[in-house]
Amino acid sequence: MKILTVNAGSSSLKFNCIELPERKELINGYFEKIGLNGSFYTIKINGSKTKREVDLKDHSVAIQYLIEELFSNNIIKSLDEIDGVGHRIVHGGDKYSQSVLIDDEVIKTVEELSSLAPLHNPANILGIKAFKEALPNTPMVGVFDTAFHQTLEKTEFLYPVPYEWYEKYGIRKYGFHGTSHKYITKRMQEILGKEKVNLISCHIGSGGSICCIKHGKSIDTTMGFSPNSGIMMGTRSGDIDYSIIPYLMKKTGKSLEEVDNILNKQSGLLGISGIASDHRDLEEEIKIGNEQCILADKMYMKTIVKYIAEYYVKLNGNVDALVFTAGLGENAREFRSLIVDKLHALEIHLDEKINMNTAGFLKNGIAEGIISNKYSNIPVYVIPTNEELMIALDTYEIIS
Repeated sequence: MKILTVNAGSSSLKFNCIELPERKELINGYFEKIGLNGSFYTIKINGSKTKREVDLKDHSVAIQYLIEELFSNNIIKSLDEIDGVGHRIVHGGDKYSQSVLIDDEVIKTVEELSSLAPLHNPANILGIKAFKEALPNTPMVGVFDTAFHQTLEKTEFLYPVPYEWYEKYGIRKYGFHGTSHKYITKRMQEILGKEKVNLISCHIGSGGSICCIKHGKSIDTTMGFSPNSGIMMGTRSGDIDYSIIPYLMKKTGKSLEEVDNILNKQSGLLGISGIASDHRDLEEEIKIGNEQCILADKMYMKTIVKYIAEYYVKLNGNVDALVFTAGLGENAREFRSLIVDKLHALEIHLDEKINMNTAGFLKNGIAEGIISNKYSNIPVYVIPTNEELMIALDTYEIIS
């Protein structure tokens, strides 16, 4: 089966075409600035990347170019060869605990949930409608970023606020990065040869979340009602005292929207360092002794270590693996080492030689594997996440 995976933004569209059950990626692409000046797209096939500048007035036009690329690169000879389309949908609220076949009722429900993800759900719907128009006979599956965390108990997903806020307005912890944490769980089940895995999954990228997984199910996660809670991130603050918001508004005259924008887009590593949200840029500054960047790095590690320790306790120390994934988790070798150094109280130790040789970008390195030594109380793994494959697998399972 050839499965398309789609991640539609308001002005962008990412796609992959994956052949299953072989799990072979045939082509991927990224359409940018849809509906804006200077629109273009890039296609990657067999390691070769091509950029084309075209007028993308809307998502339907982007999809036509996508289909043309599938034909011209001999991925398909007929539209009938596209067996399914899996759509990443950011927010499923508490309505969806698993991926579902998309019908009119699902589209309506996702639209109704747009108040919980106003920047994302409407864009996801745009992509779904455009693909349904282009491929009316192809089954479509919705894969929700929040679904994996619907196994949380009420004690974990409720906030200590008036209970009617939950009943009337849906205010609760939803959690995000669920597709990534689900993939890590599935991969570790394969590696360890057991279904009921207990994991601490650390998705550390420009956005970041940590997930506590018991018997293969999410029982807690750091992101909450929104993706801005939990650990410090590239531009997001993570957890703060809510009283800061009205205090700052009074002191500066800034609106709620302005403060919210600062906490989402100008905080985290960027806010503390004053230089960059990308940890690679901070690393260069740290080498020359930039104190603000050193401070940002220490604060970042502190929040990650805090949640790893909390989830270790939550699992009663019965942890099959601590897993690092996503861009920073997979590639920042020194960063991983410094985090694990702070976990010595839990008797977690790395094999430094293996750790320094484990990163996807290294010419002779390895991308996946165990990086802890034989004395470590808990095995530590680096597992590259693959949300596109997880979307494709869910789509394949449902349409089969």
